[in-house]
Amino acid sequence: MSGKYDAIMDLPHPTSTRHPRMPIQDRAAIFSPFAALSGYGAAIAETARRTDRRIELGEDAKAELDRKQAILLEHITEQPEITVTWFQPDETKDGGTYAAITGRLKKIDGLARILWMTNGCAIPLENIIDLQMKRAPDESLQ
Repeated sequence: MSGKYDAIMDLPHPTSTRHPRMPIQDRAAIFSPFAALSGYGAAIAETARRTDRRIELGEDAKAELDRKQAILLEHITEQPEITVTWFQPDETKDGGTYAAITGRLKKIDGLARILWMTNGCAIPLENIIDLQMKRAPDESLQ
């Protein structure tokens, strides 16, 4: 039985002298899936990212924070070591995260309502939910 391709069946595979062969990895990339919706994966990941709700402090807790701030203001020249827990609002969606930092207090700016640490961290006073002084000279923040 003879077919119309019998004459070329035993010939070597043609190779171009002008164009080198494509590496196997690049050939495999031709058949990889196509992302038709660019950014869709990132949007799904952002939606799945969890955030915490902001805790609304009661009047007693706010009064306690005010008392602790007053004690800190009395000892501001000593730059006491404190631990501050505060709410960081998320920039892209509702909610945020709670963070805690331990460091030395630099100043409390009453006009701008910001607590400054010596490491440059600025924390808005309205976001603070807890203050702890590591070593209180005369009084305790506990």
